[in-house]
Amino acid sequence: MNDLRHNWAGNIGYGSARTHQPESVEQLQEIVARSHKVKVYGSRHSFNAITDTTGDHIALDKMDRSLSLDPTAGTVTVNGGITYGELCAQLHAAGRAIHNMASLPHITVAGAVSTATHGSGDRNGVLAAAVCGLEIVRADGEIVQLSKEKDSEEFLGAVVGLGALGIVTRITLETQPAFVMQQEVYENMPIDQSDAHFDEIFASAYSVSYFIDWQTERVNEVWLKRRLPDGVVQTPPPTFYGATLANRNLHPIASFPADPCTPQMGIPGPWHERLPHFLVDSVPASGDELQTEYFVARKHAVGAMTALASLRRELAPVLKISEVRSMAGDQLWLSMAYGQDTVALHFSWNNDWDALQKLLPLVEERLAHFSPRPHWGKLSTLSGVEIQAQYPKANDFRALAERYDPQGKFRNAYLDATIFA
Repeated sequence: MNDLRHNWAGNIGYGSARTHQPESVEQLQEIVARSHKVKVYGSRHSFNAITDTTGDHIALDKMDRSLSLDPTAGTVTVNGGITYGELCAQLHAAGRAIHNMASLPHITVAGAVSTATHGSGDRNGVLAAAVCGLEIVRADGEIVQLSKEKDSEEFLGAVVGLGALGIVTRITLETQPAFVMQQEVYENMPIDQSDAHFDEIFASAYSVSYFIDWQTERVNEVWLKRRLPDGVVQTPPPTFYGATLANRNLHPIASFPADPCTPQMGIPGPWHERLPHFLVDSVPASGDELQTEYFVARKHAVGAMTALASLRRELAPVLKISEVRSMAGDQLWLSMAYGQDTVALHFSWNNDWDALQKLLPLVEERLAHFSPRPHWGKLSTLSGVEIQAQYPKANDFRALAERYDPQGKFRNAYLDATIFA
C-alpha cells in the first residue's frame, strides 16, 4: 500500500505529473490554488480511477493524526487522511467509539466517507452517516466548513462528495461510549433457510455478513458480530438456521489461513477489534484481486441473490468470494443507501480484467430488475446515465459541484463518465 503511483490492487497506474505530501492545511491550500488539475488519494483502495488525475496528486499521510474530542457534543474531529485503524485505537483509549467500521481498518476516513463505504448491520448506516461536520478546500484554495446542524441540504450533498467538490481536510464524527463485542462464524447455511429467514438472520446480531461462492445451495460462512452491553459473553448455539458453528477461526475464503482475521470463537473484545473482518496490523491479502459491489433495496435481497445464483457456471472461473451485507437507509445524496434500507452484494474477483469485462454485463443484466447502484470506488460497466438514474439528487449534486469547482479542477475521466455524463 506504499506505492504512490498505483492503487492497492495494482490495476490502476496514476497519470499525475506530480505527487505532493503537505504537512499542513496551509501547504495544501497553496498546492490546490496553483494547480490546474488536482486530486487527493488516501489508502488507494479504490479499484477504479476515481482518484486519478493528469495534474497534481495530493496524499494526506503526513498531516496531523491527533484527535480533537468534544465531550459536550460527543464528537471527534480528525484529519481526513487518518485511517480507521489509527482513529479507532485512539478513540477507544479515550473511552469512545464510532457506530461501525468497514472490513479493512486500513482505509482512510475521508476516502471511505467520500465514496459511502460501509460495514454491515440492519440499524447501521454507511460510515458517512456518522459525519456531522466537514472542512473542504475548494478549487480556489479557500476553506469551506459545513455542519449537519447548520447547512442541511448542502451538507447532505457534500458528505459523499466523490472528490468532486474539493479536498476534505477535516471531518467531525458522532461518537458513542466504547463497547464490547464478540464474533462467531457459522458454516454451510442451506440457501432455502436463508431465503425463508433472511430478515431474521440479518437482525440477529449487531453486524451480519454472508460469504458465498454461489457454487452450491448454501451460504459458505455467516459471520455474526454481537454487541455485549453488559460485557457478558453470550454462548452461541451449535446450529443457526441450519448452519453449524465453526470450531476454528476462518478466513472469508475458507482455504486461506485465518491469521489476518479479527478474533472469532465468541471471544469478547473491544469494538474496533471485532467490527472489521481483518486486523489492523495484518495485510488481509496480496492485493492481487479486483472488486465490484452492487447495492439494492433491502426488499430485493432474496430476489437479487437468486438472480446471481443463476450465473453459477459463469462466476466459477473468476470469483474468489462474495459478501452480502445490510445497512440502514440515509439521506446523503450520493450514498448507495440513499432513501432506502439496503443490501450490498460484494464480489472479490481474480485479477483478470479481460474476463471481468465480459462477465460484469451479465451480472448487471441479472440485477437490472432491482435497480442496482454500483459502489463509487469499485469496478462496473454500467453507463453514467444508468448510474445517475438511481440517484434522485444527481442533478442537485452536479450543480453543487459546479458551484464549488466551476473550472472542473477536481474533475477527471471517471467523474466525467459517471456523475457528469
